[in-house]
Amino acid sequence: MIIHLEKQIKNFIFVKHYIFTNPKNLIFMNKAQLIDAIARETKISKADAKRVFEAIISASTKTLKKGERVALVGFGSFSITKRSARTGRNPQTGQTIQIPARKVVKFKAGAELAKAVNK
Repeated sequence: MIIHLEKQIKNFIFVKHYIFTNPKNLIFMNKAQLIDAIARETKISKADAKRVFEAIISASTKTLKKGERVALVGFGSFSITKRSARTGRNPQTGQTIQIPARKVVKFKAGAELAKAVNK
């Protein structure tokens, strides 16, 4: 009975946290879940899957920092675009502020991913 109650409390806290941190009730996969999925699909240990995942992220980040494109055929491509400087407003004070130019990462879904999502 106590264990069941503890599970209910933990589930309530999770749901409460989920609703407040995810107001649109979107379902998502976090890093740990993705690593678990990689380990399960490839039949390797979670530690090895984590190393593979971190290597992919590291290589992709280094490539993007150089201004080059990362293309994963069938999945999509990541590239860098420049966002120009602009004027904005501080939402708390309403004061006009200058937002500096910056580089942003852009993702374009590949044909296979777009097709799979729309099934």
